[in-house]
Amino acid sequence: SLSAPGLGALGALRMRVPCQQLGALRTRVRSRVAASERPMSPNLNVLGTELQCCCDNVRGTGIGTGFYRNGLCATGPDDGGRHTVCVEASAEFLAFSKQVGNDLSQPLPEYLFPGVNPGDRWCLCAARWKQALDAGRAPRIFLQSTHEKTLQFATLEQLKSFALDLDEAEAAVAQLDTLRAQMERALKSKPGELPE
Repeated sequence: SLSAPGLGALGALRMRVPCQQLGALRTRVRSRVAASERPMSPNLNVLGTELQCCCDNVRGTGIGTGFYRNGLCATGPDDGGRHTVCVEASAEFLAFSKQVGNDLSQPLPEYLFPGVNPGDRWCLCAARWKQALDAGRAPRIFLQSTHEKTLQFATLEQLKSFALDLDEAEAAVAQLDTLRAQMERALKSKPGELPE
């Protein structure tokens, strides 16, 4: 059987499918999302590289994070909250969020929301992260899994100061810069001439 207690067929499938395939699977299974509302491809992170998975199976529930519950902090026209910041929730942040009227620890099964516990990775609304930042209670983040739309709410420098993956992210950007430089040299070289 493809069903799992409280999760249904989609939840059971999520437990078995890697993050990269969940977006396509969810699109086929959940026809309620119209073609014009699906997230646009490619999804880029705040570094300008491909958006990485934040969490595709929160605490073994089979539920992925993100507005589309596919593990990615992707966004689209129907995501009014801009669930674009991949955070590692802390007890301090969860208490703050509850205090300002958004109790993220409370599960809401009707929205495939398992509730967020300290240590969970979750796609947080960009405005909520900025609100927490301004209050001195922002959770740590993963740059490579944080969607570029987040830059409408916070600067890259602000995000970097909370990054758990800063070294890895900077290495990815350095590699991209090297590839760009090689491409520029290749484009400037004359036909038949090998680039430097």
